[in-house]
Amino acid sequence: MQCLRSPSSTLLQSLDTAKHTARRLIPSQRIRVVSGTAHFYQNKQLEVYASRETKRLTLRQLIFYGRSINEDRLIKSANYVRTELPVRIAHRLRDLQTLPYVVVTQEGIAKVYELYWSAFEKFRRYPQINTVEENQAFCAFLRTLLDEHSTVIPSLSLGMSLSSPYLEPERLDSFMRRMLVSRISRRVLAEHHVALSATYEARKAGDKRSNDHVGIIHTGLDVKKSIQRCTQYLRNRPLDIDNDFPPDKISKAEWSEVIVDGHLGTKFAYIREHLEYIIFELLKNSFRASRKAHPHENKLPPIRATIVAGGNHVMIRISDQGGGLMIPQIQSPSDLFSFSHVRNATRLQAERLGALRQVSTNPRGVWATVHEQVDNWQQTPDEFQRSTVSETEDNLNPHPRLGIGLPMSNIFATYFGGSLELVSMDGYGTDVYVRLPRLGTNLELIEV
Repeated sequence: MQCLRSPSSTLLQSLDTAKHTARRLIPSQRIRVVSGTAHFYQNKQLEVYASRETKRLTLRQLIFYGRSINEDRLIKSANYVRTELPVRIAHRLRDLQTLPYVVVTQEGIAKVYELYWSAFEKFRRYPQINTVEENQAFCAFLRTLLDEHSTVIPSLSLGMSLSSPYLEPERLDSFMRRMLVSRISRRVLAEHHVALSATYEARKAGDKRSNDHVGIIHTGLDVKKSIQRCTQYLRNRPLDIDNDFPPDKISKAEWSEVIVDGHLGTKFAYIREHLEYIIFELLKNSFRASRKAHPHENKLPPIRATIVAGGNHVMIRISDQGGGLMIPQIQSPSDLFSFSHVRNATRLQAERLGALRQVSTNPRGVWATVHEQVDNWQQTPDEFQRSTVSETEDNLNPHPRLGIGLPMSNIFATYFGGSLELVSMDGYGTDVYVRLPRLGTNLELIEV
């Protein structure tokens, strides 16, 4: 069967036509028509890939394979990525296809679908890799796709926030978890292979230096240093960075100090970008809450980060005196992980939707990393305006509050079988408990 493309204009035009006939059909027929484009259910290639199981990996497998990288292993890694990623994308395309019509038409969803379909087609058609030179071209291909998908997180968050009134909270959050975990897994595989390729090229050029990482995995990641690095970034922020406190109700004191205690020598094999994003987001929330809860103090209360190295896990507790988490918009601290307005009413606030819309139309998008936020903070408003290409937004906020920090931190923590728990002591502060696997033997928690 001929494979059909689906440019976004075709999708939206087809959806517009379909809505006039969909109501007359029985449910199974309605799904077929409302999907809008022929390839939704007629492209047999998608069915073939979506029927395959994902080949999940552990951190230990990634380290063991990449530690002694050579040409043969590099070529095998390239072809694994080439054949595995379209399977993972196909599962998510099927997920998108099962969304109700009212969700499919929400702003941002069609854009994500088009990006996924395009990536699926490109990977499916990519030829087998047989030489180092072909692998170099493949790495460039991977980097291009990663850049193209930079707007997926805000676009998806915007579309599902707008869809919240039409989906049960359990279904919405389950869908978002599958989408985000799968996205993280694909990015890990792509970036890990690119990093392994760079290591191979460096060694071939005569670089004999021993590295403390294999691909993107740091084999001896120092937890204390990661906490201190995130603390330094955050304490160097301007005091009015959030721009959401009345001038007369915000403390002018320096940001809180962070006291690190516990098992200070703890090191383990983990993806540093993931660990530091979690720590960074949790400390950022604690810093903000501490300033808000003590508007007239000359010195803000400290935040304590405690490290515990267990037999199977590394645990981090972050404790603040920011007044707790209970706000009128949520009933339980865990609701802050939810993308549903039923569990978290802030999902439909105009300023939150506006912030998501702003970044989803900016080609820089959102990568969910520490460095992208730090880079934004270091730009002046004029520099930020010049770095965007949007012609419709004259007053972009360089520091929008998107509401994705805690949900993404939870996704990162649970990706390899860890956990993130929030405990609110209302009127005093918050304890956050992060548990991450220490042995690297847990498979990726990808849901099919």
